[in-house]
Amino acid sequence: MEPQPELIHRLRQRDKAALAEVFDRYSDRIYRLGLSLLRDEQAADGVVQDTFVALIENLDTFEGRSSLGTWLYRVAYNNIMGRLRRQKPQVQLEDDSTPNYPLPTNLIDWQELPEDLLSSAEAMQQVQRAIDALSPNLRVVFVLRDIEGLTTMEAATTLGISPGTAKVRLHRARLALRETLANYFQERIIE
Repeated sequence: MEPQPELIHRLRQRDKAALAEVFDRYSDRIYRLGLSLLRDEQAADGVVQDTFVALIENLDTFEGRSSLGTWLYRVAYNNIMGRLRRQKPQVQLEDDSTPNYPLPTNLIDWQELPEDLLSSAEAMQQVQRAIDALSPNLRVVFVLRDIEGLTTMEAATTLGISPGTAKVRLHRARLALRETLANYFQERIIE
């Protein structure tokens, strides 16, 4: 991908190749983010579409204080949260100030697991179920950091939270996943 200032300039000139380049790079990522939170393929497609329409319509407001990718993730995240609010107005997001996750009870040495067990389709399905079971606050940080590869700062900027809050949520997500998956893998080792 070309340097950001040149790409932004081409996008502002309505260069179709530049838009295609940005779409190719970010559409799948935005789709996965939408799918992970909305759990609806059609809604995730709508998020991708709305995000790129917003890019076209609002590119002149992009100030360049963050990367284009972070800006697109933020637009997508705002769209997702708006859709969630319209779907379930009664959903309350957790309060990060009160730790409500117990310490792990089932410890497992991940290095001792056979590689074929870790890479099996069944294990991958179990990992996806464990991710899906995370609360939306934890799941979105986990997806942005550990699946999409954003930095902690980029994830925090995308979500409009402090980097410290992003780190806490990521840590809690990883602990919850470790506990859930430890139970699953422990059963497989015993068999």
